[in-house]
Amino acid sequence: MVDETPLMKQYMEIKTQYQDSILFFRLGDFYEMFYEDAKIASKELGLTLTKRNKKMDVPLAGVPYHSVASYIAKLVNKGYKVAICEQVEDPKEVKGIVKREVVRVITPGTVIDTEYLDEKANNYLMGVVIKDKSIVISYVDITTGEFKTTKILDGNLIYKLLGEINKIFPKEIITDEKSYGILFKELESSRILERINLTKISFVKNSEKYLLEYFKIQSLDSFGISKSEEEIISICAMTLKYVIDLQKGKELPINKISYVNCNDIMELNLTTQRNLDIIENYKGNNTGTLLWVLDYCKNSMGSRLLKKIVKNPTLNINEIRKRQEDIGYFINEVLVREEVRERLKDIYDIERIIGKLTLETINGRDLVALKESIKNTLEIYKILLRNNSTILTVDIEKSVEIYNLIEKVIVNEPPFSIREGGIIKDGYNDELDELRNIAEHGQDYLLKIEANEREKTGIKGLKIKYNKVFGYFIEVTKANSELVPDYYIRKQTLVNAERYIVPELKEYEDKILNAKNRIENLEYYLFKELTGKLKEYIKMLQELSNKISYLDVISTLAYVAIKNNYIKPEIVETGEMEILGGRHPIVEKLIPTGEFVKNNVTLNENKNFIILTGPNMSGKSTYMKQIALIIIMAHIGSYVPADYAKVSLIDKIFTRIGASDDLVTGQSTFMLEMSEVANILNSATENSFIILDEIGRGTSTFDGISIASAITEYIHDKIKAKTIFATHYHELTELGERLERAANYRIEVQEKDNEIKFLREIIQGGADKSYGIEVARLAGLPKEILKNSKKILNVLEERKNVIERNLGIEQMMLFGSNSGINLESTKEEKLKNEEKITEEEKKVLDLIREIDINNFTPMEALLKINELKKILN
Repeated sequence: MVDETPLMKQYMEIKTQYQDSILFFRLGDFYEMFYEDAKIASKELGLTLTKRNKKMDVPLAGVPYHSVASYIAKLVNKGYKVAICEQVEDPKEVKGIVKREVVRVITPGTVIDTEYLDEKANNYLMGVVIKDKSIVISYVDITTGEFKTTKILDGNLIYKLLGEINKIFPKEIITDEKSYGILFKELESSRILERINLTKISFVKNSEKYLLEYFKIQSLDSFGISKSEEEIISICAMTLKYVIDLQKGKELPINKISYVNCNDIMELNLTTQRNLDIIENYKGNNTGTLLWVLDYCKNSMGSRLLKKIVKNPTLNINEIRKRQEDIGYFINEVLVREEVRERLKDIYDIERIIGKLTLETINGRDLVALKESIKNTLEIYKILLRNNSTILTVDIEKSVEIYNLIEKVIVNEPPFSIREGGIIKDGYNDELDELRNIAEHGQDYLLKIEANEREKTGIKGLKIKYNKVFGYFIEVTKANSELVPDYYIRKQTLVNAERYIVPELKEYEDKILNAKNRIENLEYYLFKELTGKLKEYIKMLQELSNKISYLDVISTLAYVAIKNNYIKPEIVETGEMEILGGRHPIVEKLIPTGEFVKNNVTLNENKNFIILTGPNMSGKSTYMKQIALIIIMAHIGSYVPADYAKVSLIDKIFTRIGASDDLVTGQSTFMLEMSEVANILNSATENSFIILDEIGRGTSTFDGISIASAITEYIHDKIKAKTIFATHYHELTELGERLERAANYRIEVQEKDNEIKFLREIIQGGADKSYGIEVARLAGLPKEILKNSKKILNVLEERKNVIERNLGIEQMMLFGSNSGINLESTKEEKLKNEEKITEEEKKVLDLIREIDINNFTPMEALLKINELKKILN
């Protein structure tokens, strides 16, 4: 049965408009949820599920209004939309049902309550539109006002998009209907959908006009967006309108769009970001990542900027050198650095305070935090000025104005709420001071009026009393009624007394009875008046927050450079790369000091391809990742872990490391590996850096060697990118000798008493064996298995030697185009061998030959093995 009360009718009318949201419906001191919303809230928030009344079976759950933020945060973090429905009329002044409206809708990408956000990470909403030959994206953080857009044009568009999504790490993605299906599939298969909400929305009609009207400008050229960039304009308008609609027209801290040119930033695709542990490890946190090594920032603004810089290494050599110069200043000026960093920790999150100011969610404590931040910024400015540094520039006049405005109005320790008084300083407003005096000393004033009236009338028994009917009144006994003056107004006659009122008493009654309410309203008005004045400084404050963030990052990178013994790399555009005494920035922090083995690398136009051989677990992957991370650090302007480093600008870094089946998409290890390699070969340029680790191990040995050698030759001859190819196929070392710009290097291994020790040192030359059984021993395999493995290895090696002698393999050139293998003789051998096998075995061989390994899933492989086994049995 449906509850047809006026209240529930009102609820249903509002709920109909927000069916995709959980509606928090304000009822007095609670937010109530009904029907299915109540059931969801009960389950997700652990609330008691009750009924609105016994007759009407309406599920109900509620939360107190003063603690609602934590409940909303929990629901939003679980991916729900929450619509906040408030009472927009005072219940005391309304007869019947109070008017209610939804004042905002909260989604994962539009949370404005910063208390429940990660202070070191942006909370981005991202817009994506996929076209045939391009993908346009935009992303906005409404807590800081950051709004950026870019366009993906070349190469594997989806692969690049996934890289951008992983870098930006939005909490929510909005897209158009046409793009939704493609995006959903790709996000699901890449495991990104598990942590990002995907919402389908419509485009904005006349997008350019919408943006021009919002920003109050004549042209988008000032944002670097030309009129012809229709796709960019469309995605920006779509994203902005979505945010505005959810905030119900509230003013936003967004005052510009920044166009990001992808060609100005090093490309780090999704695989590279994950393989190099740049921002996040496999567990989803930053422990053991490059960011973990670098982030010693003193405030949250600095941490957020550092994260952006690390994820987006710049290709602007002047910007890199400027950062190096500023870091160098703080390395040399030790006392200045320590003094500045000590002050930086007392600067609050100005960026998000500005957001609160614009969105009108700011409170007194935020304003005090802003005041203290301004004070400490001015102190830092003075410190740097005294020491001849112009790293920080400040608008002194406006900064002082902001400080004085807040200092004059807001108490030093304001309450959290701006509605309950106690926030405005004494002496700021005469009316407020009077009301506070009345509220605090009202009874004393009544006694004063009473004494004055006794003296004026001569009635010693005159008393001032109070009741709910008449309020305050003067009571005089009938014996003294002749002494009552004419200006007394009779209100009530009793048996033994008369009750009167006088204008002064009624005026004071109004003040004393309504003092608390009037104080709260007046303080709220004065607070809003102040925030209105402060809004005039928003642009200046945003610029200041950017400068403070940069200062925090630069001084932090200087601190880390000294702490970790980093050096300043030489940045060039000549294609040269030389790193002497290089160290892995992450690994060296995870092992005892001094134990990390340093290594060198030189790559240039004469030698740009290294074939690195050595056993598993010997340090090949660490070495390659180390070089990639040093390149990234150099491109963000940081000092690097090395004795010397010369780094040329690198446009893209690609990694193909590790192998595992993708059970979600049904792709085999080999198929995944080849897909990633194909993307690298199609996207890399001469200015790229490529890491390839154990290519071809997802298939048979000879197939693997053949594919690995062909890939090597293609990169060497066609792409000419700087490449390190690690492999345990020591046969590949022949390529290092034959190819003009390739060289062989190996991990030094010490053999003693039938045991091996990995020295972790990279030396010139190729490895001649793989040490697989020794690695297995180090891994802890049982002795019985190791002993048996050696026997089998000896047998296999003997067979191999026989085959090689029969085929004349000593003369053949395994990887060249003039192979010494006699294909006809091998075919004859194959036919002779097949004549010796049974019909069942022939059938099995035929079935194996028919298998298309590129489209073979792990599950299909298991089923096929079972089928073959049945045939043989």
